[in-house]
Amino acid sequence: MSDLDATLGALFLGVFVSTILWGISCSQLYYYYNGYPNDRAYTKVMVLAVWASDTAHQALVTHTLYTYLITEYGNPTALSYITKTIVVEVLFNGITGFLVQTFFVVRVWKLSDKNNCFAAPLGLLVLAELVFSIGYFSEALSLSTYTELPRVRALSISMNVFAAAADVSIAGSLCFMLNRSRSEFVKSNTLINKLILFAVNTGLLTSVCACISLITYFTLPLSFVYICFYFLMGRLYANSLLATLNARNRLRSHAATDGSLSLPDMQPSANLARISRHGEGIAIRIETTNESDIAQDADTSFDGASQKGTAEV
Repeated sequence: MSDLDATLGALFLGVFVSTILWGISCSQLYYYYNGYPNDRAYTKVMVLAVWASDTAHQALVTHTLYTYLITEYGNPTALSYITKTIVVEVLFNGITGFLVQTFFVVRVWKLSDKNNCFAAPLGLLVLAELVFSIGYFSEALSLSTYTELPRVRALSISMNVFAAAADVSIAGSLCFMLNRSRSEFVKSNTLINKLILFAVNTGLLTSVCACISLITYFTLPLSFVYICFYFLMGRLYANSLLATLNARNRLRSHAATDGSLSLPDMQPSANLARISRHGEGIAIRIETTNESDIAQDADTSFDGASQKGTAEV
């Protein structure tokens, strides 16, 4: 029974939790298409592609669990054989991660005033993760039993390492660029703090999940615990993307209600923080008007749509 707890038990829990997260992503998908009908076409297509890849992954892992628990019920030796669906799911997990991470890398690129040198290393990390995922998929297709998995050990380790490295690097880059945009205005800094916290959260869960999968791969090599955590990564990627896109209206609302739109003292030298719509995000522009009517803009950016760094989320 202890062997079943560590194998089928872990597999069952992984599929169970991933199903819950898939349901959440479906709800977020519905909210996105109803709440943001004016988003650009390529953003909508990208969201749909992420959801489709994530859904395919969910179907594959569910089939894997069904095979072991139902089709091969009463046949303990079947646990030693690798089902094809548990191999193919690696490919779709890689595709989902690639699409979501690329979205965030593009944000970093725009936020850095389209600095290729700053964004290129992040892009290489994301691309490397996809390449190792494809490599693992190609090699593992020829395996029959789990005792042969050491043949793809290096690919499995590399896949998880690059996934964690890319997530941490992307979140760190977003935080760095946002923190660099701070000014002396408390209202704008408050919104920037919210954006930094949001940027950290988008990469935290996926990187932690990748690290746990890697750790359990080393410490519990004869169990399916590492597979359980790997199953969750695709759901977390999809939900992080949708949560980021769906948070824009809430952030706009907070910016409008926390006093950022106006200040009580409207003297000629008063500071005016203005929040406006820009493209698909929030434009945060802070103006300082002196007595000679000379305005200076201190712009920050989360989505980086403008060359000057107008803030977007």
